[in-house]
Amino acid sequence: MRWRCGGGRLSVAAMRRFLIEEPYSNAAIWCRRLALFAIAVAGIGIALAKLSLVDPLSSLAVLSAALLVACVAGLFGFSAFVVIWRTGRRGAGVALAGLVLTGALLAVPAFLAIQAIRLPTQNDASTDLVDPPDFSRSSAALAARGGHANGELPQAWREAQRKTWPDLQPIMLDLDIAEAWPLVQAAVTALRWRVIERQAPGGRQGNARLEAIDFSFLLGFPDDITIRLRPAAGQTRVDIRSASRYGRHDFGVNPKRIEKFATELQTQLDAR
Repeated sequence: MRWRCGGGRLSVAAMRRFLIEEPYSNAAIWCRRLALFAIAVAGIGIALAKLSLVDPLSSLAVLSAALLVACVAGLFGFSAFVVIWRTGRRGAGVALAGLVLTGALLAVPAFLAIQAIRLPTQNDASTDLVDPPDFSRSSAALAARGGHANGELPQAWREAQRKTWPDLQPIMLDLDIAEAWPLVQAAVTALRWRVIERQAPGGRQGNARLEAIDFSFLLGFPDDITIRLRPAAGQTRVDIRSASRYGRHDFGVNPKRIEKFATELQTQLDAR
């Protein structure tokens, strides 16, 4: 038997398939919608931070909202699979797509949470824990840092660094300071740090200093760097200090930045 429909014909078998086809799970649909919305909000937050259109705390608030929406999307996704398992509704692929997007968005915060648990709470690191290099307080340096002045490295953080990052040691170069100075500048240039102040070797002690700013990859938050060079009996001692401007936990960024500088300085030395 066949029925006519709009000038065509609909077979009994086709109609049966049409009638028994299960609808999509609403939870699956909302999982994907919320995941896409969360990614869009996170993109806006990252753009605001990268372009410095708002202060860092405001951009973090936008990102926090995106993560909250992503968590809700994840709950919808898991509930969708429960509903699909029990009722046979469609939408497993839609829910899975939403969960994949949610997982991609939450991967970075999850990694940072692990780092926060694994590493001590500190946002300042130095190769010299006895006499850490001071950040310049000249008007030019303060203006470049937006008026931010880094204080002393807390004693508790020094002890934590000794335990967690024992390999962060002063860099000794078998060169006099006049030869070491251009190598340090070349290393900073290769790392693409923004130099805000230089003090070439000179004065009674013959020291040199370089102040720079590095920006985080994802959000572009500024971190402050100071490098101090001191002559030492036919050698040059290079000490570097890196401090995050925001937050009390750097998630290991500053020690890793110091290690990158030491590696790049060795590269410049090998290329002489």
